[in-house]
Amino acid sequence: TVTDIVGGRSGAYENELIKARQIALTEMEQEAMKLGASAVVGVDIDYEVIRTGMLLVTASGTAVRL
Repeated sequence: TVTDIVGGRSGAYENELIKARQIALTEMEQEAMKLGASAVVGVDIDYEVIRTGMLLVTASGTAVRL
């Protein structure tokens, strides 16, 4: 799209952020389940640009048993 080139909101970029966020949350949830947790609280999501075109998304939280 035009905004991909000249700036502004980019639908393609936003979709990639959504996908990366979901992957990070899913991986965190799977790790918590391996520990026997039934929930994750205090979730924090961080976005970091590693280099042009590469984004790192991390999710962290506390695994708990209810």
